[in-house]
Amino acid sequence: MASLGDSITRAFNACGWFSDCTGRSWSTGSTASITSHYTRLRALNGSLTAYNDARSGAKISDLNGQAQTAVSQDVGYATILMGANDACTSSESSMTSVADYETRFRSAMTTLKNGVPNALVFVASVPDVKRLWEVGRTSGSARTAWSVFGICQSLLANPTSTAAADAARRDRVRARVVAFNQVLANVCAEYGPNCRFDGNAVFSYPFTLSQVSGWDYFHPNASGQTVLAQQTYPRSFWGTAARKAEAAA
Repeated sequence: MASLGDSITRAFNACGWFSDCTGRSWSTGSTASITSHYTRLRALNGSLTAYNDARSGAKISDLNGQAQTAVSQDVGYATILMGANDACTSSESSMTSVADYETRFRSAMTTLKNGVPNALVFVASVPDVKRLWEVGRTSGSARTAWSVFGICQSLLANPTSTAAADAARRDRVRARVVAFNQVLANVCAEYGPNCRFDGNAVFSYPFTLSQVSGWDYFHPNASGQTVLAQQTYPRSFWGTAARKAEAAA
């Protein structure tokens, strides 16, 4: 199997200071406490190999290259979580357009379908970035990190402002994420039973500030990675069957 995506799937900041912690990835992580897709599936198939093809900082424009890598690895299962960096940019005007997002995602899906036609593809929804503002705006530490590191300024700029213009900007960024997720659902559906979307499980989850890194107040920490695994795996191809098998074991 292979995981495609960005720093969330690389588990950036989930174990060390501004570094990737791929062992704690919700998808292909090997740390038992995360209960990733990989560790659950490896319990069913001990010969399973996992590749983390995600890259920190990646946007949807990078997904096709990752898909090509997964094809070269001849994977039978791929997970995709991509889009946070397309909405969380330096300004609202620099967000990826919905049309471009759709074109790029469809291209990557075509690469997978043509290269590994029997592979199963699980697509996770883009997290609700406005939720981060909601849970972190009253934290001085979070506000400082967002400002110092220039994190997601399209949405997190002026976090304490109640001005109508700032409120409207936050809503527009959230609406862009909603549109991205609709694209993911629609394009995944085009590829039939070999593609499964999470039904907005990640987007809808009401995560808390304690589930994000205390260094940048943006990336999921180990607890957040565990939540991602818990929210996505039951909606995967093996969710129901694997849960029964685990219970029996």
